[in-house]
Amino acid sequence: MNDARPDPDALLRAAAREGKGRLKVFLGAAPGVGKTYEMLTDAAARRDAGRDVVIGIVETHGRRETEAKVQGFEVIPRKPVDYRGHLLGEMDIDAILARQPDLVLVDELAHTNAPGSRHDKRYQDVEELLEAGIDVYSTLNIQHLESLNDLVASFTRVRVRETLPDRVIENADLEVVDILPDELIERLREGKVYVPDEASRALGHFFSKSNLSALRELALRRAAQAVDAQMLDYMRANAVGGTWAVGDRLVVAISEQPGAPELVRAAKRLADALRAPWTAVHIETPRSRTFSNAENTQLAQTMHLAAQLGAHVATVPAQSVLDGLTRFAADARATQLIVGKSARSRWFELRHGSIVDRLVRETPGLAVHVLPLEAAASRHALRRKATVGVWGSAVGYGVSLGLTTLVTVLGMAMFARGNITNIGLLFLIPVMVAATRFGLRTGIVTGLASSLAYNFFFIPPTHTFTIEDPQNIITVLVLLGVAIVSSQLAARVRDHALLAQASSAQNSSLAGFARQLTGISSTDELAQVLCTEVGRLLDGNTILIVPDAQSLVVRASSPPGYRLEMLDDAAARWTFDNNKPAGRGSDTLTASEWLFCPVGSAGKVLAVFGLSRSDAHAPVRSDQLPLLLSLLDQAGLALERIALETEMSGLAQVRERDRLRHALLSSVSHDLRTPLTTILGSLREIRAASPEQEQQLLATRSEAERLHRFVANLLDMVRIEAGALHQSIEPVDLADAVASAVQDLKASLRDHPLRIDLPGDLPFVLVDPQLFHHCLINLIENAAKYGAPDTPVTIVAQASANGLALSVEDEGPGIPAGQEQRIFETFTRIEGSDRKGGTGLGLAIVKGFAQPMGLEVEAANRPDARGAAFTIRFGPDHIKELPEE
Repeated sequence: MNDARPDPDALLRAAAREGKGRLKVFLGAAPGVGKTYEMLTDAAARRDAGRDVVIGIVETHGRRETEAKVQGFEVIPRKPVDYRGHLLGEMDIDAILARQPDLVLVDELAHTNAPGSRHDKRYQDVEELLEAGIDVYSTLNIQHLESLNDLVASFTRVRVRETLPDRVIENADLEVVDILPDELIERLREGKVYVPDEASRALGHFFSKSNLSALRELALRRAAQAVDAQMLDYMRANAVGGTWAVGDRLVVAISEQPGAPELVRAAKRLADALRAPWTAVHIETPRSRTFSNAENTQLAQTMHLAAQLGAHVATVPAQSVLDGLTRFAADARATQLIVGKSARSRWFELRHGSIVDRLVRETPGLAVHVLPLEAAASRHALRRKATVGVWGSAVGYGVSLGLTTLVTVLGMAMFARGNITNIGLLFLIPVMVAATRFGLRTGIVTGLASSLAYNFFFIPPTHTFTIEDPQNIITVLVLLGVAIVSSQLAARVRDHALLAQASSAQNSSLAGFARQLTGISSTDELAQVLCTEVGRLLDGNTILIVPDAQSLVVRASSPPGYRLEMLDDAAARWTFDNNKPAGRGSDTLTASEWLFCPVGSAGKVLAVFGLSRSDAHAPVRSDQLPLLLSLLDQAGLALERIALETEMSGLAQVRERDRLRHALLSSVSHDLRTPLTTILGSLREIRAASPEQEQQLLATRSEAERLHRFVANLLDMVRIEAGALHQSIEPVDLADAVASAVQDLKASLRDHPLRIDLPGDLPFVLVDPQLFHHCLINLIENAAKYGAPDTPVTIVAQASANGLALSVEDEGPGIPAGQEQRIFETFTRIEGSDRKGGTGLGLAIVKGFAQPMGLEVEAANRPDARGAAFTIRFGPDHIKELPEE
């Protein structure tokens, strides 16, 4: 029988795509690989073939070869969007929808639209076009995928702000535009990607060869994963058989055996080495009902370990391990299967065969890894103990023997009316009832009793167990054989029905719990739902404990009002600190009445869940442990989602606050600068008629200049936050730079002696003269402002093998311990330090200007005297030696 049939979910996904446009994404490792150029080339071929192609938006970035490719296409005019007094051009969705082309080109899929646009992100514009049945070509760099954002930032040291969800490209056609890192670096040097100044900075940071190689690998792997997922979806929708091992997919079979965790860890190592998805599967057979408490616990812990290590975990009911495993491996299109082989006696293998050997024979397209499993010394004793109650109950035997007696009486009544030869078939009725209702062994015992009753009451000579006619011997044996076989078949049907019922109940519980979690948006609500549902399903007392500052607090309980004793609190704390269960039923602090389990995600504990029973029994039965762990895993994911939503909400508020602050600073600084410039110009032209007026004029001019510097600081901070700094790096003489800054600050330095210690043989430094001048102005003014009256301001420079250091020192109150980094934050004023009072902008501007130039700025207290020292450090690449005369 061929079970291959289309997968309903895959068919539904295919049906959902009908009538929509297709998205093709040209994926690259970095800017400059030629994504837009390749997109235009492909679109030109489609246009020449007769398709209606238009350009929705294409960014050429001034590249001549790209601009030449745009020629010949119909371009939809951009829609102007007013943003802070500036008109920005965004894609006009309405114009494209009205035009209804076959194909539209939309560059830079991860772009953020200007405020006031219909959608926040360009990919949302693309989704609207796809819904209208329009095909879309777009471009994307791999670092803009949300799932890879942290990974890319970890090695490039650059956090990409514009990202899009991975789901956007899950159903897209991907074309990787790839060039070698050396070729891309050469394009950068030739100015084909950025202008020369930007290209030189990019080569020293983001566009290093190591970064480009890693990004290239990510792009190729992500494209391969997308193609593999689309291939599997097509195979399932069209019932295509086979593995089609384009990419590796691992399955590890786990069981109740003590060595199963080693199998899981080995599968994790192999999956990491192959960078392949992997699944841990347990095949649930009728034999699973005979597991001991220790074996159920072992199985649950192994499944939990697999989930913690990142595997997809599945439990599959099946008639046998072999059938379930082969079917699951085929459905998952697995290429490699990891199984364990435990030590079995020769007699056991002769009776039951070897699952491993049969797997190797019956799955020729599957690579099977066989690892030896550790044998438990007490396993056989545990098995004997677990099977004590499997022989059936007294009620079952009583009912079965009662049915046998009833059939015997009925048969005797029928026999009295005439010699009925088929009366022995009546005895199959109690056998079938016993096997179906009470299990195999009860059915077999009932079969033996039925055979003996038939022999004793109906086979001549009656009322004895003697059989004279050989034909009757055959009848009794056949009856006994049929009774045994019928018992086995009926018991197997019963076991499968019970297994399916238990699996259905568990899946229903998990599905219902998951549905409740989707609508929860607060931790308090989640805590109450978790305690209530788990308490109802497991019939116990529940409690959820979450971290709060330095302690753990009870967030919810069922029934309400529970408080933990000292021992229970210690067990909960141990669970939170070690990410392991504690309390009754675990290996730690077993004197507690509660069993505490960690609740978390990705190895991070977010809360602790406790379970106990009022009747002093074990908090959870071993067969219920997998259900409990599954519920806690779902709760951990929900807690992480709520935490992320809260964090994103806070980030949105911070972003809006920064936007308003930026707008205010920009408006105020621009509105003040023009009148201040006029005032300063007028003050410089006024001539005093008397010495008193001269002093007043000087004071007025000094305060106006100080206000002008304050406004300039506001403008500089706006430029820093907007990323609008433009640099012109050139050699600068430190002596000239310091002299220029001191000259501009004569009025501020009139109450402070100036000590300048600059060796005459100092090399030139490579900086932007204007930005560096602003850094010196703010450092020297800070020293003059917060140094004690009549104390000197010292400017000292010192060269070393690691570069050069320029320090500005004062004799003020200094910097409190631990505030050395915070002192450079915007609008930060620290009590009792060199930042008490003022606007809190000067030092932030110093750091904001120094970092783009590649300089380091440090703050510390002076080791030789009272006061603070602010140091700008120039690395060897920022030093230009003086030419020899």
